[in-house]
Amino acid sequence: MKMKMLLMSALMLTGMMLNAQRIAIVDVNEVLENLPAYIKAQDEIDVIAKAWQQEVAQEYDKIKSLYNEYQAEQVLMTAEMKNQKEEDIMNKEKEVREMQKRKFGPEGELFVKRQELVQPIQDQVFDAIKAYAEERGYDLILDKSSNTGILFTSEAYNKTADIKKRLNIQ
Repeated sequence: MKMKMLLMSALMLTGMMLNAQRIAIVDVNEVLENLPAYIKAQDEIDVIAKAWQQEVAQEYDKIKSLYNEYQAEQVLMTAEMKNQKEEDIMNKEKEVREMQKRKFGPEGELFVKRQELVQPIQDQVFDAIKAYAEERGYDLILDKSSNTGILFTSEAYNKTADIKKRLNIQ
């Protein structure tokens, strides 16, 4: 009886081991941050964002000047002139906020530009990871850099260096 139980346990354990999934970990951010094309794309995005931020700041400076001018001259203005000037300032503020949203909003020009420049590079990395997984027989590859709840992993599972090598990254 004990022998049968031991034999059945061994067979079940063997079956479970045969069905075990092969898992690997890749730090996608590390791979991307070492790709020259990604670095170039990020630099280009940073230049564009900085230029747009300066443009927005200049517009806010103009609004501040309009407001200071209004403050200085309001004692000489009629009620109608004051209302017109206040309305002009509020309209200008609204225009600048809309420009900010157009440039930096969730679906803004910066987001679109980032997608345009970075998405093909990310696709290249994901294709390399997929090909690596298929060649090596991995069932699951997790991204170490994303917040997926991975608290610990053995370095034996970390295949970031292999992916970097596949993409000719030093």
